[in-house]
Amino acid sequence: MEHADLAELLEQFGLSAKEIDTYLAILEHGESKASTIADAADVSKRYVYSISEELEERGFVEVDDHSVPAVIRPVQPETVIERLSQSVEAIEPELRSRYTSTERTGEEFEVIKSRQTVLKRIESLLMRAETEVTLSLPAEMLPRVRSTLEETVDRGVLVLLLLGGTDEEQDIASLAGTASTVRTWDALVPTMLTVDGRHGLLAPSQMLTTSTSETRAIAISQPQLAPVFVGSFLANYWPTAEERYITAPGELPSTFEGFRNAVFQIALHRATDSRIEVTVTGSPVGDRDLPSTLSGEVVAVRQSLVRPATSTVPIENAFELDVDGERYTIGGTGAFLEDFEAESVTVRLLED
Repeated sequence: MEHADLAELLEQFGLSAKEIDTYLAILEHGESKASTIADAADVSKRYVYSISEELEERGFVEVDDHSVPAVIRPVQPETVIERLSQSVEAIEPELRSRYTSTERTGEEFEVIKSRQTVLKRIESLLMRAETEVTLSLPAEMLPRVRSTLEETVDRGVLVLLLLGGTDEEQDIASLAGTASTVRTWDALVPTMLTVDGRHGLLAPSQMLTTSTSETRAIAISQPQLAPVFVGSFLANYWPTAEERYITAPGELPSTFEGFRNAVFQIALHRATDSRIEVTVTGSPVGDRDLPSTLSGEVVAVRQSLVRPATSTVPIENAFELDVDGERYTIGGTGAFLEDFEAESVTVRLLED
């Protein structure tokens, strides 16, 4: 555990920053004089005497006043942990008696101070993903979340992964299975995660690469804001990065609730010169007179998820269907330029 992470945990038990520095110095030096602790914690000797009395009352240290000068020694960690656990257990009944359950709105905004908390939140959100994930991450952090990414891909979730701070020696084979497609960039990029267009997280790159960074991350669960993160990822970072890995086309037929996932698979299969038939359910855009279900052959795709990009703008994802000789453009949730807004897409191979 990093020093900053341990300090944050101790802070939750009511210790101030100076108290934490003093206590950690006592732990590291063992039985010591106040002057030794003062030098190690960069505080005054008088402060060490004062704070040691408070730490002794809380059960963290013992002060031997019979020695000259006085000696301060840390209490065994297991004893400290047992006392803290007993304190937590003691307040549980009172907390439960005072707790009033209220319905949460689902719209959340949170500031995250710890690197470990950011990594845990990334893993938690990945495990909840149902349709799509976009993630930019320092390459050195990939081993930390690799297994969770692989599990997410195995569930059929579309995962677009961008690794920043890579070098030419990056092992391409090692990227297989970590995402649907992986791009790399030699420069560090912000850590940015979106899940299912509802949840998002944004952190400066140095928060994960530097243990002493004092930067902060933000996490949101707002359907109105998460798409802004997706748009920034697809427009500002994804087109610039180098495509290093793409998964093989998935088995068909398959039905997709996530529209970008459907577009991704259609693009992969069309790249193998396969003819694709699609059935979409949803609603016509505007006042167009169309049924709620359309079926036809895909005759064009506009996307920038995989190369070569065929969209006019990086965030565009759409395809065109030939339905009995008539052509209709199909978009995802919020479509307004296309003819049809799809809610569900079933993709099949079209036999010649």
